[in-house]
Amino acid sequence: MPIHFRSTPVSEPFTFDSIGNHWVQESTSRPKGYPLCHYLQSEKGTGRITIQGKKYLLPEGEGVFIAPFIQHSYGRKTDEWLTMFATFTGTIESSIPRLLGNRPFLFIDKEQGIQIASLISHIVKKYENPPMDVKALSTDCYRLLLFFADGIYTRNLMEDSLYQRYVAPAIQEIETNYNTELTVQELSRQVFISPQYLSRLFNRFLGCSAYEYLTIYRINKAKEYLLINPRMEVQDIAHKVGFTDSSHFISVFRKMTGITPLGFRNLN
Repeated sequence: MPIHFRSTPVSEPFTFDSIGNHWVQESTSRPKGYPLCHYLQSEKGTGRITIQGKKYLLPEGEGVFIAPFIQHSYGRKTDEWLTMFATFTGTIESSIPRLLGNRPFLFIDKEQGIQIASLISHIVKKYENPPMDVKALSTDCYRLLLFFADGIYTRNLMEDSLYQRYVAPAIQEIETNYNTELTVQELSRQVFISPQYLSRLFNRFLGCSAYEYLTIYRINKAKEYLLINPRMEVQDIAHKVGFTDSSHFISVFRKMTGITPLGFRNLN
């Protein structure tokens, strides 16, 4: 049951905080989610997984990617359940949710699961034959993340007329003008629907409200500023990501990440 944890400081854009396969999976409950993006795939047997109150099965060969702080729990359905997994970090860790379309979770089918299993196995073998090439490992990490960015869920979204007409333009506006006093009311006016309907569409396609998406995006940008500009004051970062009040920014940041902005900077 090989499992490897990061034992060196984060120095590359993307890297693994942990990775493993052939793992005898125990029941796990995370009411506040996990602090990092992570991936879980059934290697043998079937698991049951609950995400944000909804129940799913994870058959052999299929996997699920879960964003940070998304409520979930899982356990075995069959007598034996072996899994492989990876958790992701890096100096630009906060860009990972954007790479994946800011989706709270994403299921991977068996076809992609075969390729992912091969890559994880290849990476685990690298850990077993030190010394590690950290740059090559960072490249492997990015290769794995691209499987999720290329997932079937993304293709399905692009084919949905409601997503294209209302949600996609709102996301574009958020990514362009997150640093202004942008509100859900303004977003809904731009696509000519009510704020309530826009949020329902966000929940339908992305699993979060329009306000939650906007807030998540701003906090992720704040993480980038905290790491890339270590001397920038917290109140300046707050204004750069669209918060008019630094105290409110700190409160929202702590609620979403479990630590203060300065705590996050010191931790990383």
